[in-house]
Amino acid sequence: MKIGVSVFLTDKSGNPGDIAREAENLGFESFWVAEHIAVPTHYTTYYPRSADGKVPPFYAELVDPFIALMAAAQTTKTIRLGTAISLLPQHDTITLAKTTATLDLYSNGRLILGVGAGWFAEEAELFGVQFKRRWQHVREGVEALRELWSKEEAHYDGEIIKFPPLKIGPKPVQKPFPPIYLGAHDPKYALKRVAQYADGWFPANLTPDQFKTAIPEIKQLAKAAGRNPDGIEFSVLLMAQNEGPSAELMKQYRDAGVSRMIVLAWAAASGSGVEAVKALAPIVERARTI
Repeated sequence: MKIGVSVFLTDKSGNPGDIAREAENLGFESFWVAEHIAVPTHYTTYYPRSADGKVPPFYAELVDPFIALMAAAQTTKTIRLGTAISLLPQHDTITLAKTTATLDLYSNGRLILGVGAGWFAEEAELFGVQFKRRWQHVREGVEALRELWSKEEAHYDGEIIKFPPLKIGPKPVQKPFPPIYLGAHDPKYALKRVAQYADGWFPANLTPDQFKTAIPEIKQLAKAAGRNPDGIEFSVLLMAQNEGPSAELMKQYRDAGVSRMIVLAWAAASGSGVEAVKALAPIVERARTI
């Protein structure tokens, strides 16, 4: 079982390079950074993970994940570097292709681009996103990124994303392109999307029993879509603020077909990210026993 660590990084967290280096030294397999670009002052969206339904104030203070991961790339050698998640519709696709390819180049091929459509309608609207069509935007964005990453002369003509033939570099180290994982949580809608265009899936807090049902269905759908079902990797993002998964729970996830567990270091948002990662070190040791 691979163990990754995810962090909310703010100006209180410390240098991302120091945090990622600590994670690598402790044996974490991957280092993931969250994204929210801006928080509108007025909104009606209900946030279910807070007692009052309000978006946590630190969401407005999150650092740019790609700059943070670039800092992490310069202080580490082997740990995978991922976004958990990047809000794909809120980015210009051509600019994002260059940013992510540059990150993959300077990390020597360690990028995992975790993407999602977002749940915060008012934030999406700041960037001109048609919220009801955001999942179509994600699919087109994934397809367009792969064109830009892999083609010497790329073009894309979708309903939302369009650009004429163009040349763009650098190209990513990973060939034909870095893996794109989908961070969608609800199995009712996510399975078909993962099967159609994602290289991996990492929903939050999905149970082993839910994975036992979902993974075979995704593989069946992927095969029907002409894709290699064995090329899709399954991870779980665990957001609970506790001591982390027990060895028994790790075994249950492994037996269900999950190969990576990503644990969230909540404390990094308001204090030392290095200390927040250190506090989760026992989880890495626990994983080695199964």
